[in-house]
Amino acid sequence: MPDPSTPSVLVPKRAEESATEMVQVVLPNDANPLGFILGGTVMHLIDIAGAIAGHRHTRSLLVTAAVDGLEFLHPIKVGDLIILKSCVTCVFTTSLEVEVEVFSEETLTGRRQMTSRAFLTFVAIDRNGGRVRVPPLLIETDEDTRRCEQARARRAERLRRKAAR
Repeated sequence: MPDPSTPSVLVPKRAEESATEMVQVVLPNDANPLGFILGGTVMHLIDIAGAIAGHRHTRSLLVTAAVDGLEFLHPIKVGDLIILKSCVTCVFTTSLEVEVEVFSEETLTGRRQMTSRAFLTFVAIDRNGGRVRVPPLLIETDEDTRRCEQARARRAERLRRKAAR
């Protein structure tokens, strides 16, 4: 019997349809002794922001399969806002890649800077853990094409590394 949460017709979707923005204040409980947000906390929030965009695109259950290119460019202080923006970059058969950009915003000045970026791969599954197909991504602009080509290159490198193990 098919999983009722899996749509039978896969309608292509635009990246904007699943774009997500999360904002929260960095509290002392989120920070290290120097007063900066913990890297693990940022990674946790990146996974959540990425998963939300993925869920919005697929309307299915997802598991995180990979994280590529995560770098911490600038620290985020207690009292700053952490802003996470996520959107789908490319869709494969049963998986998709989501880019998550992380920014800090000083609450008193509004000064904003990018602090991190990561590319997450999620696999769509049914309630029994079996893979399910995901809706295609509409590629409409040169920028969409570039982002998807870069995602395909990251995927090919991941699969190459996996095969070499």
